[in-house]
Amino acid sequence: MSQIPAPQSHAYPYPAPAARSSWLGCAFAMSFLLNLAAGALVVVLCLGLFYKAAADADSSAPLPEKFVSGSKTATDKIAVVTVEGVIMEGLLGHAHKQIEQAAKDGAVKAIVLRVNSPGGSITASDDLYRKIVALRDGDADQSIPAKPLVASFGSVAASGGYFIAAPAQHIVAERSTMTGSIGVYASFPNIEQLATKYGVSMNTIKAGKIKDSGSMFKAMTTTEQQVMQDMVDDAYNQFLEVVEKGRPRLTRAKLLARFQVTPIVPDAKAPRDEKLKVPYERYLADGGIYTAIEAKRLELVDDIGPLDVAVKAAAKAASLGTNYRAVSYPKQKTITDLLLGSSSVPPSNSLLDSERLQSIFTPRMWYIAPGYELVGRLATQP
Repeated sequence: MSQIPAPQSHAYPYPAPAARSSWLGCAFAMSFLLNLAAGALVVVLCLGLFYKAAADADSSAPLPEKFVSGSKTATDKIAVVTVEGVIMEGLLGHAHKQIEQAAKDGAVKAIVLRVNSPGGSITASDDLYRKIVALRDGDADQSIPAKPLVASFGSVAASGGYFIAAPAQHIVAERSTMTGSIGVYASFPNIEQLATKYGVSMNTIKAGKIKDSGSMFKAMTTTEQQVMQDMVDDAYNQFLEVVEKGRPRLTRAKLLARFQVTPIVPDAKAPRDEKLKVPYERYLADGGIYTAIEAKRLELVDDIGPLDVAVKAAAKAASLGTNYRAVSYPKQKTITDLLLGSSSVPPSNSLLDSERLQSIFTPRMWYIAPGYELVGRLATQP
């Protein structure tokens, strides 16, 4: 009997299942990459902050020079010292550094003070004024020689902006410049009526009759107003003295002399409020601003033209001819500035930040152009 062969086992090689990505694996990889990127960013920021701290600590590091005009190969230089924005305590570091560098550089033969500022506090304006006078006159022992000083005005050079430029031997304003505003003021908010309406009061315990003068919860007495007026008048007299000393043609009598102004009517046929056509009276130091054309007519400025006109006037004053190199001192940017924007200090997230409010509402006397008080107060924010 034939034997039936035993069945052979057959392996059926089914194809291996296709590899499928794991969501858990993807999430892990993504998390790893994000953490790695965050870690790298933290390292870069830390290096930037370290770099900034090191740069700030090294106050002897010179500012970079930027070519403005003239001959790039010339040895003799004209330094363009720039003052921009509101003039306030704590905001003058770059201006001070420019002045110091220009004073110590023996190759700098003349100075152009480029002003684009509505002014600021009287203390900061006076501080900058004294440093500019020292830059112009040099040291008493002539270790730092005197240097001719010419001022160049940008879009606005008013009040404190004009105050710091008064020592210049020649002033050039842009055709569109607003300048003047020789005056001073202080303002104190008064919410007495509002507080009374809503039942809010302030209990004050004081020693000294006028110790709480200027409180926003009460109106000033006649005596308190006079005390504040005396302080404003003293600052005003200082302003007049600075202008008179810097520009001898503008005597105190001329600064205070009244003159009549006839309103400008561009087109006689154009509709115009009749009240705005009536001649009115002004005086040079009334605190108001003037256009460049008016300022030249009133001798507040000597010439009208761009920065290059002022540079050429400085070259002439220093007898440099055409062989000079005008340079400016731009503010340095740190790595942190480039990473985080124009400022390496993050702005306050709240308008109600206590330090910000304290700085904004601190009473001050101002050398600042009309309408710029809020700008000045906001510039004081930390």
